[in-house]
Amino acid sequence: MCRLLRYCFSHTLYAAMSRLEELRTGVSVWSLIRYLGYLSNLNLLVAICLGLYTRWESTSETVLLVIFILALFVLGIASILYYYFGIERLSFVLFHLWLGFLLGLLGFLNNPSVNDLKEQISSYMLIASMVIRALWALVERICGCSRQRPALLTSAETLELTGFVAASTMQVVHASMSLIALVLAAAALLVDLRMKSFLALPNLICFSVVTALFFFNSLNVPTNLFALVCFFIRLVCEPVLDMYFGGLSVTERWSPLLRRGGLSRRLSLLPLLAVEITFLVLAAFKISDLDRWYVVIPGFSASSAFWIICHVVFLVTLWGFHSKLSDCQRVCLAQRASPGALERVMTSKGMRHFCLVSKRLVLFSLVSTAVLGALSWQPSNSLFIGVFLLVLPLESLVYGLFYELGNCLGGTCVGYAVVIPTNFCSVDGQPTLLPPDEVQELNLRTMGMLNNVQRFFSQHMMDSHGCDYSSSGVTRDTLRSKLRSFLEAHTADGPRYDTYILFYSGHTHRTGDWALL
Repeated sequence: MCRLLRYCFSHTLYAAMSRLEELRTGVSVWSLIRYLGYLSNLNLLVAICLGLYTRWESTSETVLLVIFILALFVLGIASILYYYFGIERLSFVLFHLWLGFLLGLLGFLNNPSVNDLKEQISSYMLIASMVIRALWALVERICGCSRQRPALLTSAETLELTGFVAASTMQVVHASMSLIALVLAAAALLVDLRMKSFLALPNLICFSVVTALFFFNSLNVPTNLFALVCFFIRLVCEPVLDMYFGGLSVTERWSPLLRRGGLSRRLSLLPLLAVEITFLVLAAFKISDLDRWYVVIPGFSASSAFWIICHVVFLVTLWGFHSKLSDCQRVCLAQRASPGALERVMTSKGMRHFCLVSKRLVLFSLVSTAVLGALSWQPSNSLFIGVFLLVLPLESLVYGLFYELGNCLGGTCVGYAVVIPTNFCSVDGQPTLLPPDEVQELNLRTMGMLNNVQRFFSQHMMDSHGCDYSSSGVTRDTLRSKLRSFLEAHTADGPRYDTYILFYSGHTHRTGDWALL
């Protein structure tokens, strides 16, 4: 074992000295910032190893020693794969997966004596790692070195959360299920923050307060708050900073969802439905509180009925959104449009009106969940708290989607064009017929104008009410009836258009009035 430790230490030191030599010869700002991230990870690894060693020293459990040695071995393998073989992807997976597992393991082990010097050093190093990580993320964004890409969760976040879930399975069944629900809630919160959802920051505050005050107290499991806070801050700092520094547009942020296939989007409603039903079932356990049955039973019955009605509408709304989005995707595929054309297709299909109406329905669902959770609050049931914290960001995520699409998408538009070529001129007030060659030239010009108008309607995906061309003129009654039908036109879904565009090219009086027959 000493030989293995000496080997890992010597090669790590060699890699660090090599990087330092590169630093002396001059490196870019990006490299300097990257070293700050390396320092945070190195500090965290040392803190975890020291914490595990301290607990093994105080408990003499063989499992901790095995995990400690295995951690060194896996991290050594990851370093070798990265520095010597260039297998960055596998090294990345091993490192972050194992890092999440070790932090989860350290967070739920019996704490040694508070006066233990090694335990204090480990806690301080966890705090230092957390601070350096946040500083690294901030400096990276200030210097413009961050590469922001549309994603619900990054690979590192997914792997670390998976490792944390694996560590939580070492607890008893109820505690393990509660921790899994909490990890899923944290993942939903990260997505909420990265999408810049309207209720993301209130969700973050609610998650932090409820977890600190109620969840871990009801879990009945020893916790290391330094490790848990470090894990949470490391995950949250980048999405929180991206809420200010992120430069992606609304459709770019939501593109992982908007560009997903219709089948996978509809299948995603099944886990959501399972979570909602689980929340309702867990909330029903409040009925067993018979001390205040005269308040609990009527309150739960009324709030649960309201909750069920709102969430039936919620699921129907989501299904309708996926159907309309699938129609938009089919139009893009049929036209072989560019990736950025989806936003224009959604605009032409009336998605803005749908989102403006749907966000109010989703808000009712969110309020009903908050009311049912408050009336059925169970401070001693960690699973209920975990599922409640999971439902809130999921529903606020849907609300944020409808809210932002309703604000950024354009409204529906319909156009109508009337083109009447001119066959005479009036120099001194008396109309004079034009020569035949000029009449033909004007007819060709007006036909080109008509084609340009039609192309304009098509290019901007506007519904066309028609493009009338008449060389003999249009009567007043005929045009009045056409304009009336044009201004009374509705979209295929029923509501009126947001914009009506009327184009006229033809005879006019000196006052600007149209000259009609």
